[in-house]
Amino acid sequence: MKRFSQNTASVRPGAVVMYVDMNSFFASCEQQDDQWLQGRPVGVCTHESPHACVIAPSVEAKAFGVKTGMRLHECRQLCPQIIPVVANPVKYRQYHLQIMQVLRGYCDEVIPKSIDEAVLDFTSYRLVYKDFPALAAQIRAGIAQIGAHLRCSIGIAPNVFLAKLGTELQKPDGLIRITPENLDTYLAGMKLSDLPGIARRNERRLQLIGIRTPLELRYASPALLRKAFGGITGHYWHCRLNFMEVDMYKNDYRAMSAMRTVSPQQRASPQALESLLIALCSRLEQRMVKQEVFCREAGFFIRYRDHTGWDTRIRFQQPVQDGMDIRDYILQEVRAFERQHAAPLLTGRMQSMGVYVQRFVSDKAVAYTLFDNNMRRDQLRRVLYSIRDRYGKNSVRKAVETIVPDVLRDAIGFGSVKDLYEGERFNKYLVEEDKTIRRQS
Repeated sequence: MKRFSQNTASVRPGAVVMYVDMNSFFASCEQQDDQWLQGRPVGVCTHESPHACVIAPSVEAKAFGVKTGMRLHECRQLCPQIIPVVANPVKYRQYHLQIMQVLRGYCDEVIPKSIDEAVLDFTSYRLVYKDFPALAAQIRAGIAQIGAHLRCSIGIAPNVFLAKLGTELQKPDGLIRITPENLDTYLAGMKLSDLPGIARRNERRLQLIGIRTPLELRYASPALLRKAFGGITGHYWHCRLNFMEVDMYKNDYRAMSAMRTVSPQQRASPQALESLLIALCSRLEQRMVKQEVFCREAGFFIRYRDHTGWDTRIRFQQPVQDGMDIRDYILQEVRAFERQHAAPLLTGRMQSMGVYVQRFVSDKAVAYTLFDNNMRRDQLRRVLYSIRDRYGKNSVRKAVETIVPDVLRDAIGFGSVKDLYEGERFNKYLVEEDKTIRRQS
């Protein structure tokens, strides 16, 4: 499939793009697997706590005003009968893969945009399919065969952005086709912040130059939009609202990160805190091995319960992939700060910690020196993950990972799913069951 660069705007005559957006996806998966939850307001939470963040309210919960990102105690004020369920990332990835299989039954040119969204480019299928709204209904029926409680909104348009906009206009179970003839009608009933990608900051930018509605945004000159957004971004907005394509692309990783909230039990144990750091670094090692890259830069950050924090960034002379090497570099920075300021960093005041890696280089481009040849270690690391691929993610572990085992609970967001779509790099661990997830009382 042709990928359009972010730096290129193209007009594709007769283009047909379909955007599939699963409605309340995580909560719908839980309702699909538990009959007792069906028809009830459900809030999928990050962990078991009255103050946990609700990352996915069900359609029934949204009817009471519950929104993604609310704390559970806030949700209960709006909807006292809400049923909290701890997130089960493996389940959602498994359902995601089944849904993608259905989509690829209709079109080879499918781009997963996130765990619950995908783009289908039917431009080269115009002689195969004559009625795209009817085709969308067939796709919806195919998804319903996976699970009757898996619902989706579908948008059809000449480009990705407008097809995505179509999914926002009608939820749940929406089906909207946007054309040059009806786009202005839809935009006339919307606010700037209703457009995907226009948050408050961008809304203020546009208002400062006199653009107050989506219709005014559509008919603004590219020069004015470049002034509002700065450079090429303004040009992209002109293209999106005038049926040119700038979003049909697939990104490579620019960075990888792993972050977790620190539980009360972990805060009370220095060993558990260090084990959590080890687990975060190991998670990034796993992803880099799968993506066949090393990093030239890593970072570490701590956030405390009083809203203060500490962070550091480390640049490596030689590219690094090993998680324990990254851990050692981070601890060197931590210890140096603690010696200089006579104040500990890994304490019971911690709210969360995170590690990120970036500035990637292909493992095939890594040069080994005569005096520091890590070729055998790198080969052993690949063998370790190939064993896990074959026999399960817990079939072999590093000794350091067993000090406080299972300290890093699996987590999931709505963002990138690249780890699931890289051919031989496919990350089997992401769809392996780890442990039973319990419904909260």
